[in-house]
Amino acid sequence: MNLDLKTKNALVCGSTQGIGKASAMELAKLGANVTLLARNEDSLKKVKAELPNNGSQLHSYLCADFSNPKQLEELVNAFVRRNGPVHILVNNTGGPPAGPIVKARTEEFVTAFSNHLICNHILAQACIEGMKNTGYGRIINVISTSVKQALPNLGVSNTIRAAVGNWAKTMANELAEFGITVNNVLPGATATQRLSAILENKAQKNNTSTDAVKHEMLHEIPMKRFAEAAEIANAVAFLASPAAAYITGINLPVDGGRTSSL
Repeated sequence: MNLDLKTKNALVCGSTQGIGKASAMELAKLGANVTLLARNEDSLKKVKAELPNNGSQLHSYLCADFSNPKQLEELVNAFVRRNGPVHILVNNTGGPPAGPIVKARTEEFVTAFSNHLICNHILAQACIEGMKNTGYGRIINVISTSVKQALPNLGVSNTIRAAVGNWAKTMANELAEFGITVNNVLPGATATQRLSAILENKAQKNNTSTDAVKHEMLHEIPMKRFAEAAEIANAVAFLASPAAAYITGINLPVDGGRTSSL
């Protein structure tokens, strides 16, 4: 199985923590030149120093805030002009705040749509021409199992994640003939800062303890444990590899069996 990513350039979003950081680490282990993208420069410098390096890899970072799409567009286009093609794009952005959909403000949908779909689109458009020219492209979107099964108390997230899923499927169909694949990785409950925030939010809402909420969530997972970020990253890395060349337009749940639909 060919998992070799030497000479490939990867751009990984939200890569200073959680699934994004773990994905950057795995891609670097497979030999890719990794460019981190996040909004905190100090954290970016720290993670860049931690990335595996075989001695010939050139790792870098871009500091940008997804709340400013115009700045992101200018930054990534300038980066591609200066550094050449991006072969692997990992779209990964922290989810919208939890809460029931009936109480969501309209601005929450607009913000989430911009942070997720619009910014994903800006990044993809910046990378696609280089992918076409080199005959190698992987666009991998880290979204949520909610594209297959809506999750309670995540109204805005359920809505926007579904939009990203359909955007990705449409793009997969349009780009397949160029050797570019577009796939979605759907993490289940993963031991990250976001999961901790969800547990605390639900505990406060139900006037109970985070341990009780955690126990309830674990009961819904056949494997009876939360995922580690590295386990999600393994799926991202495989889809980024030459071995996954004929896989495109899919939603891949990595959730310990929690999603009840096929």
